[in-house]
Formats: sequence, structure tokens, C-alpha cells
Amino acid sequence: MSEHYDIIIVGGGMVGGALGAALGNGGLRVAVLESQPPAAIPPDSAFDLRVSSVNLASQHLLENVGAWDAIVDSQRLCPWSRIRVWEEGGGATEFIAEDAGVDSFGHFVENRLIQWALAERLKALPGVDYLAPAAPENIRIDPDAVRLETGEASLTASLLVGADGARSRVREVAGIGTHSWDYEQGVVVASARTMLPQQEISWQRFTPSGPQAFLPLPGHHASLVWYHRPAEVKRLLALDDADFMSELEATFPQCLGGVSGITARGSFPLRRMHAHRYVDRRVALVGDAAHTVHPLAGQGVNLGMLDAAVLAEVLLTALGRAEDIGDSEVLARYERRRRRDILAMMGVIDIFYRLFGNDVVPVKLLRNLGLEVANRLTPAKRQVMRFALGLTGEAPTLVRSPGVSS
Repeated sequence: MSEHYDIIIVGGGMVGGALGAALGNGGLRVAVLESQPPAAIPPDSAFDLRVSSVNLASQHLLENVGAWDAIVDSQRLCPWSRIRVWEEGGGATEFIAEDAGVDSFGHFVENRLIQWALAERLKALPGVDYLAPAAPENIRIDPDAVRLETGEASLTASLLVGADGARSRVREVAGIGTHSWDYEQGVVVASARTMLPQQEISWQRFTPSGPQAFLPLPGHHASLVWYHRPAEVKRLLALDDADFMSELEATFPQCLGGVSGITARGSFPLRRMHAHRYVDRRVALVGDAAHTVHPLAGQGVNLGMLDAAVLAEVLLTALGRAEDIGDSEVLARYERRRRRDILAMMGVIDIFYRLFGNDVVPVKLLRNLGLEVANRLTPAKRQVMRFALGLTGEAPTLVRSPGVSS
């Protein structure tokens, strides 16, 4: 079988799925390849370990491409309207959604639920072929087109998009290098049953051994995130559930309110990676294929969603001008709009990581002073909140609230 498309997207996860839906809605013929298609989630199943803090910009994108209603209908999401940040025995600050002019900062949602909702949307779009399970076996990038073979089909397109994660095959084939390093820190993530009912606050406490975070989920559920030295992460994962719960309750702050059970726990690598460029001849990278960041600020998926929204806007604008959507100048418009913002967010996250991962006394005094000052600077806090929500700068139409055109 041989098929021609306007665009082939390798990777149908959260970012690739959102991009495919946006382009399919815009009238382009799109193929989305996903090697591990998501299954529907039974209503009574345990919450997954991988949970994302979907900010308002990302939520608006999911609304605008037609995937958000399925997420809401699942009743497996939790809004939050307050964020508290403090240091053990030191300064503190709190961010309140109302101060940023919004009702909530966004929602905590399982990654697999977002991917499933997007996959269902892709299947419903007449201009999109959702090919799953499918993965590229051969990729060739020619001056006039890209050619890809899956083993069952031969596909051609004007543009190839790599949405295939940090170990991107598309990035490798395009010859795009990266700059990367591992953070000197590990993380334990646990899905917990909490004694307190659903909360609307997310908090993060900084301790000498690393941050601890609480992400509320529906009902008596939460995702707990515990950063620590790699050796300690390995020890914590080896404990049985009873001993692990005891360590949690002894180490996490009292505002956790108690844990009645652990349904799952695991650990994920912490790595910073930035591609030398996001585009090449007939190739564009989005999401983790272009950049990965430390998860302490919860911005990974949101950066990728903005990639998808900007790239979709650039390509649909080029289509309206009868331009070649795989042309280097067209793709450069996407990179110009995203690279500066990505670098800014990476810089902020790295400053936080280094500042709060340092127990030198003068640095500790400085960061405590900073938290206390930040708590008093309402205009500055409002700007920080809107930046984290993706509501500043040259926001693409797709991340604006539905019905808002300017």
C-alpha cells in the first residue's frame, strides 16, 4: 500500500496527537504513527503514575481540537487553584489563581487519559489516518518529499514531524544533534490514597535532600513526587508498601494529612536535553523530541503543547498562502517563535534546580529572602503565574479560550 499525505507525524502521544488533531481540523491530510496505542481506561481503575499538570493554555488547545470533553467525561481529572511553595524551616509563598485573573491554574490529568482522548479524536477526523500500532522502519528525506516505510505501507509527505520522544528516531535520521546532561537527582513518584478528600491546592516543599510535591487527584487520591539522591531513590523503591508509607508520613509535611495506601510507585530519569535546532529540510521536531526539562515546575507537557499549537498555526497559515509547508523558511518561522521561549523556561527551571538544590548557608538565606519577597510582590507574582500558564507573549490562536479570537 502506498499513500501520500501532507504531513506524517511520528508519535501519537500527547503532543503528536494534539498536533495531528489541530492539522486535521485545519483541512490537511495527516498520518499519525503510534507504536503503543492507548486503551480505554476503566472508570474504577487505579490512577496511573504518569500525571501531567495541564495548564490553561494546554487545556484550551485540547478544547479547541475536540479532545477535552472526553477527558472531562471520564471524571478522572482534578482542578487546582492554589500553589504553595516553601522551604523546610524557611520562607514561603503562595500563588492563587484568582490573582492571575483565572478560576484555576489548570488540571492534573493522567498522561494515558490525554493520549486516549486524542487518539479517539484522531480516529474521528476524516482527513487523519491514525496508524497504530505502527512505527517507521525506513525514513528517507529527499528535497521534494519525505518517504517512510512501516513494513505494511509506504508513505510520502511534504513534511515529517518528530513527536517521538527524547530518543527521537526522526531527529536521528535528520542528523540533528543535542546538548544534554543528567540531573544529579532521582525521583520517586507514588499514586496514593489520601485520608483527606480532594483538595484544590498543589504544593512543593524544598528540603536539604530535594523537593517533595503533592498533586491532587479526584476523591481521596493524589500523586506524590519525592526528589532525592539516586541511592536513596533506589532504597525507597525497594521498601515494601508499609515501610514506604511510614517513610512518607515521617518525612512529608503534616499538611499531607495522612496516606491510607499506595497503589503504585516508580522512578523516572531526570535529564535535560535541547536539540541544536528544531527544524531541518522537510522535518520539524516537537515536544520531548526537541527538548526535555526537569519536572519540578511541571512544564514539560505544556511546552510541548505550545510547540504543537505554534507549528499548527505556522503550517495552516502557510497553507492559506499556497506555500510549501515543508519549505525551510516556513519551518524556520516555527523555530523562531518557540526557541526563545523554550530557552527562557529552561533557564528558569535550571535556576530553581540549582538554587534550591544547594544547602550552602548564604544561598539558603538568599532563597528564603526571595520567597518572602515574592510573597509580597503581587504584580510580579501575577506575571509569573501568567507566564507559567502560557498566557503571555505571542500566544497562538489554538491556546486561547474557545470563542476568543484575539
